Amino acid sequence: MKPIELIDKSLNRVPNFPKEGILFYDITGILTNPKTFKVTIKQMVKMYKGKKIDAVAAIESRGFIFAAPLAEKLGIPLVLIRKKGKLPGQTYSCKYDLEYGSAEIEVHKADVKKGQKFLLIDDLIATGGTLKAARSLIEMGGATVQEVFGVVGLPFLGYEKVLEPTKCRTLINYDSE
Repeated sequence: MKPIELIDKSLNRVPNFPKEGILFYDITGILTNPKTFKVTIKQMVKMYKGKKIDAVAAIESRGFIFAAPLAEKLGIPLVLIRKKGKLPGQTYSCKYDLEYGSAEIEVHKADVKKGQKFLLIDDLIATGGTLKAARSLIEMGGATVQEVFGVVGLPFLGYEKVLEPTKCRTLINYDSE
């Protein structure tokens, strides 16, 4: 079976979660299958090995799962982007809107260095709002986001427009709910 087929087969699709009319793509099926998880990380390494990236930034919490092994295999730092109030010390902070309210994320100021080139990772890219806020945090520190990566992408929700001009890549896309 091809890597993308294996990943697709491992994703759990949960209708009407977290609310009526939403089809939720649950990545835990990738994680409970060691072969699929290994294949997923291997595909990510193939995409980014040799690229001019100084660090990987990951969105809490599922982004951490995919970013940590990638950063280790590439031999570059992993920077954590967390929900407000979870990081001690000085942070950059960014509020952003959700479909059902607002949220705020933070990153340690010391972890983002001027001139660094980041790869920004989450498990799934939907509307792009959280990733846009995360990109803003990186930029507050004088660094740039070279690319955004998600294992799964839902391009029909318009994330590419929201994240312009930053390039977005995924392993697998779903074009409608």
